[in-house]
Amino acid sequence: MLTSASQRRSAAASLQQGEKKIRVYDLRLETEAKTCKPFEIAGWDFNDFLQALHKVFRIPSSETFVVATTDRIVLDFDRFKELQDDTTLYLLQHEHQVLPTATVENISFMPHYDTLIKCGTYEYYASENKESLAYPLAELIDNSLSATAKNTGTRIIEIRMQFDESLGKPAVIVLDNGRGMTTKQLNKWAVYRHSKFTKETSSFARREEDYVRPDPVPRSLNSDISYFGVGGKQAVFHFGNVVRMISKPVGLPDVHELVLSEEEFEKKEKNKEDIYSTTILNRKPGDFSHVSDDERFLRTIIDEERGKESFTAVVITGLKEKHISFLKQNFDAWTRHLAHIYHYYIHGVNGNDLKQGSKKTAQQPTIDIQITLREKPNKCPRVLNLREVDDDMQTLYINSAVDTFEFKASSGPGGGTVEGVLRYHPFLYDRETYPKYPEDPEDPKDPKDPKDTCAANAASSENDNFENEPGLVTQEERKIFECFWNGRLIPGTKVAEFDWCSRKHNSRTASDAPPECYRRLSGVLFTDDNFQVTTNKMTFMDLELKLKNNQTIFSLVLNGQKSSRGNIQKEFTQWLRNCNEKFDKQIKFVGFKEIKTRTDVPTKKMQHPWAVFSAIEWGGRTYKTGQLLKTHNTNPILYGKVVQFLLYGNFDGDVYATGGQVEVSREPKALWDMNKIVPISKIDKTASDEAIKKNIDSDSEKLPDKLNVEWPNGNPLQNNAILSAGTTLGPLKIEILSKRGEKLSRMSSVGQGKGTKLCVKLTLLHHGQKSDKELAAYVAPHLANTGFWFKKMENLTELGKYTLNLNTVVHETNAVSFGGRALPTFTLKFTIKEGDAASFDISAISPTLRVGVPFDIPLQIKDGYGHSTSLTSKLTPELKCCGLDLSYETFSSSGTIFTIKNVKARGKVLNYQQSKSYDLEVTLPGLKQHTKSIKISLLPGIPNFLHVKPEETSINVENGDQVTFHVEVHDEAGNITANPKQNVRCEVKGFPPVVTDCSSTGAGQLVTKPINLKIMKGEQQELKAQFVMPSYKNIPLVMKELRVLPSTRVSVMELYSQDNENLVLRNSEKIEWIAGGLLENLFYKLYDEAGREVPLTAEIASMIKVNWTGDVFLEDLVQGKLPDLQVPKRVEEQRFYQVSYQDQSVSVSFTIVPRPDEPERLKVALPQTTVKLGEILSGNISLELVDQFDNLTKTLTPTCLNHIKVEAEGLDKSAITFKWQESSCAAMVTGIRFQSGSLGPRELSFSYSDFVERVSIKVTAGLPAQLKLISEPEQPLQVLNDHGISKPFVVQLCDEWGNPSPDQRVVVDLKTSPPGLTVKTNVISQPVNAEGKASFIVNGLSGPKGYYQLQFKGSFNKKPIPGPSVSLTVLPDPKKPVSLSVEYDTSVKFFAGSKFPVFSVTVVSDEGSPITTFSPAAVSMFIWDGVSSGKKPPERAIELKCNKPMKNEKNDCFHFRDKDIPEAAKRHTIQFSLRIDKKDVLYSNPIRIDVVANQPVKLGPVSQTPTPVVSYSENIASRTLVENMTLRIMDLYGNPAGQDLGGKVIITIKSSDGERNKSFPLFERGASSLAINLVEGKAHIPRLAIRENSPGDNSSTYILVFKPEVSAHLVTLTAFELPFLFYNDAQNQQKMSELTRKKDELSSAIEKYNEALRTYKELLELLTASYLTASKKEADLKNELRRRKVTIPHSVSAQHIDTLIKKKTTEAEAIQKVSQRVFSVRDNFRGQADVLGMVGHLALVQDDAAAWVISWHIRGDMDCVITKTTEAAQRIYRDTQGRQQVMALDSVLVPPGNRPLPHIRNGYPLFEPHGNPVYARELLIYPCDPESCDIVFKNILGDTILIDDLDSANNYRRAVVQNRIQCPTILTRQGDRVSSRGKFGGAQNRAPPMTTLHMFGAPLPQQYHSLKEQIDLLNQYCSAVSKREEIERERDDHVKKITSPDVQQKQKDLDDKKKQLTEIEKELASASAKGMKRHAVDGGQPSSSISKRARQSST
Repeated sequence: MLTSASQRRSAAASLQQGEKKIRVYDLRLETEAKTCKPFEIAGWDFNDFLQALHKVFRIPSSETFVVATTDRIVLDFDRFKELQDDTTLYLLQHEHQVLPTATVENISFMPHYDTLIKCGTYEYYASENKESLAYPLAELIDNSLSATAKNTGTRIIEIRMQFDESLGKPAVIVLDNGRGMTTKQLNKWAVYRHSKFTKETSSFARREEDYVRPDPVPRSLNSDISYFGVGGKQAVFHFGNVVRMISKPVGLPDVHELVLSEEEFEKKEKNKEDIYSTTILNRKPGDFSHVSDDERFLRTIIDEERGKESFTAVVITGLKEKHISFLKQNFDAWTRHLAHIYHYYIHGVNGNDLKQGSKKTAQQPTIDIQITLREKPNKCPRVLNLREVDDDMQTLYINSAVDTFEFKASSGPGGGTVEGVLRYHPFLYDRETYPKYPEDPEDPKDPKDPKDTCAANAASSENDNFENEPGLVTQEERKIFECFWNGRLIPGTKVAEFDWCSRKHNSRTASDAPPECYRRLSGVLFTDDNFQVTTNKMTFMDLELKLKNNQTIFSLVLNGQKSSRGNIQKEFTQWLRNCNEKFDKQIKFVGFKEIKTRTDVPTKKMQHPWAVFSAIEWGGRTYKTGQLLKTHNTNPILYGKVVQFLLYGNFDGDVYATGGQVEVSREPKALWDMNKIVPISKIDKTASDEAIKKNIDSDSEKLPDKLNVEWPNGNPLQNNAILSAGTTLGPLKIEILSKRGEKLSRMSSVGQGKGTKLCVKLTLLHHGQKSDKELAAYVAPHLANTGFWFKKMENLTELGKYTLNLNTVVHETNAVSFGGRALPTFTLKFTIKEGDAASFDISAISPTLRVGVPFDIPLQIKDGYGHSTSLTSKLTPELKCCGLDLSYETFSSSGTIFTIKNVKARGKVLNYQQSKSYDLEVTLPGLKQHTKSIKISLLPGIPNFLHVKPEETSINVENGDQVTFHVEVHDEAGNITANPKQNVRCEVKGFPPVVTDCSSTGAGQLVTKPINLKIMKGEQQELKAQFVMPSYKNIPLVMKELRVLPSTRVSVMELYSQDNENLVLRNSEKIEWIAGGLLENLFYKLYDEAGREVPLTAEIASMIKVNWTGDVFLEDLVQGKLPDLQVPKRVEEQRFYQVSYQDQSVSVSFTIVPRPDEPERLKVALPQTTVKLGEILSGNISLELVDQFDNLTKTLTPTCLNHIKVEAEGLDKSAITFKWQESSCAAMVTGIRFQSGSLGPRELSFSYSDFVERVSIKVTAGLPAQLKLISEPEQPLQVLNDHGISKPFVVQLCDEWGNPSPDQRVVVDLKTSPPGLTVKTNVISQPVNAEGKASFIVNGLSGPKGYYQLQFKGSFNKKPIPGPSVSLTVLPDPKKPVSLSVEYDTSVKFFAGSKFPVFSVTVVSDEGSPITTFSPAAVSMFIWDGVSSGKKPPERAIELKCNKPMKNEKNDCFHFRDKDIPEAAKRHTIQFSLRIDKKDVLYSNPIRIDVVANQPVKLGPVSQTPTPVVSYSENIASRTLVENMTLRIMDLYGNPAGQDLGGKVIITIKSSDGERNKSFPLFERGASSLAINLVEGKAHIPRLAIRENSPGDNSSTYILVFKPEVSAHLVTLTAFELPFLFYNDAQNQQKMSELTRKKDELSSAIEKYNEALRTYKELLELLTASYLTASKKEADLKNELRRRKVTIPHSVSAQHIDTLIKKKTTEAEAIQKVSQRVFSVRDNFRGQADVLGMVGHLALVQDDAAAWVISWHIRGDMDCVITKTTEAAQRIYRDTQGRQQVMALDSVLVPPGNRPLPHIRNGYPLFEPHGNPVYARELLIYPCDPESCDIVFKNILGDTILIDDLDSANNYRRAVVQNRIQCPTILTRQGDRVSSRGKFGGAQNRAPPMTTLHMFGAPLPQQYHSLKEQIDLLNQYCSAVSKREEIERERDDHVKKITSPDVQQKQKDLDDKKKQLTEIEKELASASAKGMKRHAVDGGQPSSSISKRARQSST
């Protein structure tokens, strides 16, 4: 590369002399190794070149290859001649071979670099506003559109905004799937203003690279907009200072990269290098090995290259901070502008018509322009396709327009053609529809009321004040046409109207279309490139000039073709008039009801459809159905009510129209009874409701008003009278009277002829319980003499209420109304009641009666008409019945019921199943009908006594038999009776009772249990049987006597033994027998109750049972013999035996007690089976003599103690003693103790006489005496502060002989020495386990740096047990954060609403150094009001994030800059936090600040003041404006800020609408202004009121102005303004005051509800976004795991992930436990301040041979301690008294960078070395602080080279030296050394065996690191799954909460309050309007001015 201008000139001269150099890359092999060779080809032909290639690259003659340029153009003879100097070529297997590795190609371009890096600064100066960044982006999109112009499929353009710092530096990336660029095209792109029209004639030129002008297309959408070779460079350097172009051309396999950098330009200029020369990197797709870590986002982009046919990516970095902020904060704005610029490319020729959809031509593929903005790792990226933008200006224009006018303009030959479109935006929906820019603020002048605009439009021709109606933009204020060049917007050029579409040039026909119609036009012009634009495509240069040339011809376009119809001006005027008439709407029809057909319309075509509405809004007024109105200009003038409003057309809702019709019902309807339909324009808007009503009331006085009723026979019936049944009514005389009292018989006439006849109709109604019944209906005509007459009515006998109605009816029709008005009526109400008693009816009684059971007979008393009535006199009833005896107790009368009580009937009746009928006769003497009868049925009565059969009193029964009785239940008359619970019970003493149920039949049978008595000596016995009814206590019992006789059954058994005649076994007897013996020859006998022996038979014998065996022989039993009986073997086993007959009814039982036999052996009983070594066995050993069955024989005596012996191994016999135990006849042995021998079972031998017994006893460990450490970490033990020790400490408990002791009573404690060390373990004290072991896992050690001991001590029964101790060193952890240090300017004041000073937060480590590894996202700043008592911020605290450091700021801390100070002036607290991990958060000390008020800017009230409502009444309360109001001088945020200010507050009143001619209310005493004192920034107003009878407009709104005047304050303070309402009557004022208060309350409540519901909605959106982000993160981690071959199921649980993590962790731990090579020298200094460590510990070496030879080579330095400072080195030197060698890095100087091996020069090898030479230091792996370690080993190893063998080393050295290059020391993997002086051989140059050296340690294998990465990813995935599930649960809970009844109720309450507020506002508006009208009339103004003033005041 040339380094100066003179060198460049000499190089140019040498080229002129024929010098030509090229470079060739040999890329034939599919490996990453590349070889590049230079060639001097001056004077060569192609054959010479090929021969040189064969020679240099050693290519066999048989091998085929190709030589191609970097653009893959294969060389031939012709192309070889055209090669330029410094060309780069490829040597490939074939033309399309994939590059195995990246290559570099030199290029050059011109001119000064400022042309590039500053080109965007001034090109976009005109647009340095909110739109500026959209235009440089558009330049890049222009290039992509041109590049994708030939795509046959979807054209994809992506803009990625990469602002996520976790992915690298910020960047803007523009990608497209266009045709890509070759290296030559990339070179051309770099050349400023390189024209695309320049055609290259070289043979290297590709045909497809030549420019071809596109064919004409509609709207010129030809994508030919990358034009000047300027915009791309301007755009990228406007954004940033580095651009990387990545491109792959279509049809070629290589990817080309070009990087241009401002820094590189400046560096080259400084070094006087060729500025405009650089390199292009050529590589294969997907190869990102060259990408640095700060641009790691490129790896994803490059990884996407695989599989793409072609593409281009523009990557801009070094972005300006202001551009990043703009792109983030104004995302919607600049994307909207991009959508506007490329509107027709995105949506097609017709644009984004949302009603019809975009339409594209067949030649136009889909264009997708997608924007992605990525901000933070945890924030979901913003993704937008420009097709989705629906608020860009062209979309707004297209969709708000209702019609278009298309035209073409030709500007002469060769001048180009312009296509134009005009659009009409009508007046709709009470507003102009001409769209506004979305960024523009709301225009306060825009009309909010449709009547304002309507009125303005109507008066525009009369009043110039309405010329520029608000909302309508004039032609002078805006230009109509936006201009597009080749389909792309040119934003800086807009064209005003042409002459033919201008209002001033169409003045002659201006009456055809209102002037405001010209303000409703928008337009667009489409041009091709025949019209010139500026290089930045911001403005046209000649468009408007050409179009307004006289030679320009405009033509109308219809259906895409030019039309020859008329001139364009006439066509445009007609089109505009049609738009106005068809689309502009001014009357609003509301309350749609239906679509109807009108048959009253004469034209059939116009009869349908007509839409019916209930109201209209017109001219600022609302007319509704039922409202009174008057017409004008009609014949006659109509007074009436609105029936409906009609509008022709098919509508289904509210609609605006220019006119319509109204149907009017004429009033009073009784006179007219007709409807008329007139145009809405005929409504008289000046007529008042009072005047209309007065006219209608005048006609109403002629109508019938009331009826006059007379009673000719006297006795007039009063209203609500009460009459007896049968009373007569009438006759009646009726007269009809009008309001004037005139008698009428006809309706008044309203025209010619008589009026309608009237009649009177009488109806008599009886009101029943269910319905009314009409008893009479008569119509009386009018008679000349009598008027209206009705005869009398008789026989009114029905009880109840009656109504007599007299109705005026129309003759013939009998209608009760006329013209919708009810005719007069008369109503009379009366009641008919019952008469006196005359007869009676017997009410229903029970159909069946019972003998002797009382019953009642109710009688219903009746009058003469059958109505129930009451008795007026006392009567005595009489009863009669044949065959029965009747009686009653009493009688009573209640109301209409007479009751005869407690009637009884007695007599003989049929049985209980049949009843007999009788006639019962009742007589009441004194009534007209005094006797009546009723049939009754009689059944038996209730039980009275029992009848038992047999009837004898004494009955004989044999013992064991049953007795049967028959019983009957009788009533008092002796009838068998059946009743519920009729149970009869028989009781015999000593036997269970028996019961029979006689409830059904009245009779039953009783059978007793068998009578079993013990008969003594055969004598009979007597029993008593008793019969009772438990449920009937009144029935007497019945007694029977039973005589029991003896029976012949078996009753006694006898047992005896034939072996012993005296042995008779008695019942329950105990007998002794030898244990284990046999009792034989047992016999039995049976006897009956009389004592007679019962002969034994087979039947009887079969009923004999024994309980000692189941084997019984019937033959023996018949003979009386029982089975033999075996006696138990144990003395303790007493057994019960039984012989029974017939289920044990007769039995004999006995018990056998065994007794011991003769002694058989000596029995030894040990008190326990274990004994501790050295301890005496506790308890006594018992020795006894027992028989063969182990029964104690008690034959041992006290004298036997002298003959007992004890023997055992290791037994201490000195303590053995023998004792006699008299109670058990046993010998007791004590003092058994073992003093030696092994643990386990021992045999004890006891002997006496001939008896010997051996027992086994287990000997266990002795008492705990010591602790031993059986497992511990390797020494020396060094632990980082707050870190744990992975290997547990295991302590074993032992006795004094060293045997493991399992005594779990021993507790082991872990203690530290000295005590400053804090140990975090699972337990600090624990008992040993069942094996006597205690395990301690140290999870963490924290304390000051130093040496400590861990001591293990035991305790047993409060006695200490000594244990081991472990020494360790605690080192400070440089990665552990322990505190947050906060620095800021403490002298600054914190003014409310301003900015905080910069807070610099440093994370301080354990060793006191700053930690910079934490992400900025982990550091937060919290601020809250007040002081919190806790250690962390409260929930209400606001969280803020840190900023990026600026150039002049430290990068080892986090900066919080430009943070807003709270607006409230009070005490606040600031605290900073660092999130260390998911659980741990480190907080700084809280900083308490006082926020003070800012500069005073305004005057305001201390508390919120409601809107006053006053009137000019006498009451002072009604005139009071404010009361007890305090005003303060405040800052912008409402904080008191003027405590040092004084002056005056001037109070005045002004109009709310700015009118000056208005009358204003006056204060008390008639003052128009008041002044109050302002002291210390505060003014108090006790009361402020208007005067009595103050002037002012009724129902008007005024404003109280409180203006502060402070002389000392330089800045004008804003006055406080308080609106108030003024009324001229107190009643209206009170009403309006209450309404205003309610309105304020409702507004406040609605705001609270809205805030709550808005919070719910925002939280839902936040949770939804969080859920999507968490789901994406989970999916990304899952994909990453799959990429790393970790399979995750589709549905996975946290347990499954934990299992997988444990499995991977186990595998990693297993690898870690495998023995690795380690450096065994202990480093006692590592961890101390400024100490890096010992050399042997600083590096790891993978290869054993390399580690061996390198460790030997620097063996003298391996134990050297490296320090960062000389002070630290001197400290170690002093502490070790000079024994430790040290080296300080601050005294070491090494050359920067890494120089190549000696055989490489300028990137090319001088020769091909053998033996794989490599610098030895490059084989070292640095676990910590790689930068410092690199300096260490550069200093120690220098350039020492490692090579395979000694021959290769010598050959390499020789070749290097021959090239006159110094060769460093060479080491070989075989252990040899060749010194830098060339010496080798001998013992000093040969490494000793590995076992004798301290070697570098080996790193863990790659599998371990892969597992750790997988474990880390799995932990992240588990956390992501948990977080996603948690967010999902929170979101579901929130959705449930939103849909809960409580929230739904809130929504309902909000809707209700909104409705209430709307009603109150309507009421306020209505009251205000009425008040204004009254005021206008009172003022004496004509009615025509009232309407006008109403309109003006409402604007």
